[in-house]
Amino acid sequence: MIFPMNTPMFDLLVLSVVKKEDAYGYQLSQIIKTVSNTKDSTLYPVLKRLQEQNFVTVYDQPYQGRNRRYYRITEEGHRQYLMLREEWSAYKDAVDEIVVEGGRKR
Repeated sequence: MIFPMNTPMFDLLVLSVVKKEDAYGYQLSQIIKTVSNTKDSTLYPVLKRLQEQNFVTVYDQPYQGRNRRYYRITEEGHRQYLMLREEWSAYKDAVDEIVVEGGRKR
């Protein structure tokens, strides 16, 4: 996709995925790549920041002799998700008003 990703959008996408179920980094990057052509390495600073802000917690789980680092949403992260989702909805509606309706109020 050609539209750029910004910090709030990365946060919303990550929190949306881990809200449904815990996920590991590579899994998250593959899901986010379906809507963005960002590199895998772009995601890890986002995950670290979300952890530092207490929006996600981290735990390791053995998998085929190695550990996978999983991310789980926190209560605070869930509140952040709801706020970002509201902001996204308002933004999307405003853009659609211009793109679909030419900016005319109905």
